[in-house]
Amino acid sequence: MKNMTIKYLFLGLVCCFYHQVGAQELLSKEEAIKLTLQNNFGIQIANNELLVAKNNSGILNSGYLPSLTGIAGGQYAIEDQTATFQDGTAREVLGAETDRYNASLNLDFLLFDGLGRHYNYKSLKEQYNLSELEARESIEITLLQLFSVYFEVARLSENLTVLQETLENTKERLTRAEYQFEYGQNTRLEVLNAKVDITTDSVNVMNTRQALLNAKRDLNVVLNNELERDFEIDTVVTFVNLLAMETYISEAQENNVTLLQANQNILISDYDRKASNSVFLPSLGLTGSYGWNEGNFPATNFLSSNTSTGFNAGINLTWNLFDGGRNIVNSKNAKIRVENQNLIKQQVTLEVNRNISNARGNYDNRKKIYDLQRQNVETAKGNFERSDERYKLGQISSLELRQAQINLLNAQTNKNLAKYEAKLAELELLQLTGKLLDVAF
Repeated sequence: MKNMTIKYLFLGLVCCFYHQVGAQELLSKEEAIKLTLQNNFGIQIANNELLVAKNNSGILNSGYLPSLTGIAGGQYAIEDQTATFQDGTAREVLGAETDRYNASLNLDFLLFDGLGRHYNYKSLKEQYNLSELEARESIEITLLQLFSVYFEVARLSENLTVLQETLENTKERLTRAEYQFEYGQNTRLEVLNAKVDITTDSVNVMNTRQALLNAKRDLNVVLNNELERDFEIDTVVTFVNLLAMETYISEAQENNVTLLQANQNILISDYDRKASNSVFLPSLGLTGSYGWNEGNFPATNFLSSNTSTGFNAGINLTWNLFDGGRNIVNSKNAKIRVENQNLIKQQVTLEVNRNISNARGNYDNRKKIYDLQRQNVETAKGNFERSDERYKLGQISSLELRQAQINLLNAQTNKNLAKYEAKLAELELLQLTGKLLDVAF
C-alpha cells in the first residue's frame, strides 16, 4: 500500500511538471509596458539624456558660485653673477644660487554680470523641462512601436487558431468523404478535393506559425528580451469610452507633446535673447587671495632672503562700452530666433490639428469596419454551418462547402485585422492628444 501511494505521488508530480512546462507564459499588456520601460534601449538613452539635462540645470552649472583656485610653485637658479654697486665697487659671485617658493588660495566671485547669468540659469531650467518632454515623446513613440508588434503577434495568434480549426474541419470532411466513397455514396473526386484542401490548409498553418515566431522575435527586440523567449499574448481588446475620447481631443492643445515642446523652445529662445542683452550692462566682480612667498638670494642681491604671507582683496567693475558691434548683432539675431520659434509653433499647431483630425477620422472609420467585420463573421459562420448540414445530406457539393469555409476563414481573419487596426488607430489618436501614458491598455 505504501509503494502504491509513492507511485501515485510520483505520477502526480510528473504530471504537474509536464503541465508547467507545457503552459506558456502569458505576456500581458501591462507586463509588456513594464519590460519596455525597463529594458528598451531607446528609452534608456532618453532617460540618460534627461539625467544630463538635470545635471546641467543644477546650481553647480549656474555660474552663481565663486571659484577657488590653489596655486603653488617653486623656482631654483644657479648663475655666475657680477654686481656693480652705487659706490662703484663690483662683486663677482660664481655659482650664485637663488630659490623662490610660493603658495596661495585665490577667490573669484562674480557679483553682477548684467543679469546674463540669471537668464542663462532660467534657460537651463527650461531646457531640462524640454528634455523631459523629449523623453516623454520617446516613450510614447516606443510604446506605439511596442503595441504595433504586440498586436501583430496577437493577430497572428488568433489567425493561427482559426486556420487550425479550418484544417481540423477539412480533415473531418476527408474522413467523411472516404467513408462515403467506401459505401458508394460519392465519387473519388470528393476525396481528392478534400486532400487538396488539407494541403492548402496545412501550408497556411505552417506559414502563419512561422510568421508568428518571427513577430515574437520582433517583440522580444522591443522588450530587449532573449530572442527565442516564447509566450502567449493577451488578445482581449478594450476601447476608450467615446465621451472620454472627446474630452481628450478637446484638451489636445494643452497636452500634445509636440506643442508643449514648441512652447518650451519659445521660452528658451526668449531667455537667450534676454541673456544676450546683458552685455550692455556692467559686470561687478570680487577677488581675494591668501598667499605665502619665500625667496633666498645670493650675495649680489640687496636681501639675503624674503618671506611674506597675507591676504589680498579687490573689487573690479567692467563695462564693455563698444566691441565693434558684435553684441548688437547677437542681440538682433536672438530677437529673430524668438520670432522664428513663434512661427514654428504656429506651423506645428496647424500640423497637429491636421494630424488629430486625420487620426480621429481613421479611428472612427476603423471602428465601424470592425463592427461590420464582426457582423460578417456571424453571417459567415451561420452560412458555413448550414452548408455543412446540407453537405452531409448530399444537397451541395464539396466545392460549395469549401467556398463557405473559405468565406468564414476570410471573415474571421479580416475581423482580427480590423480589431487591431482599430486599436492602433485609437492609440495613435491618444498619443496626439497627449493621453497615451494616462490610459489603461
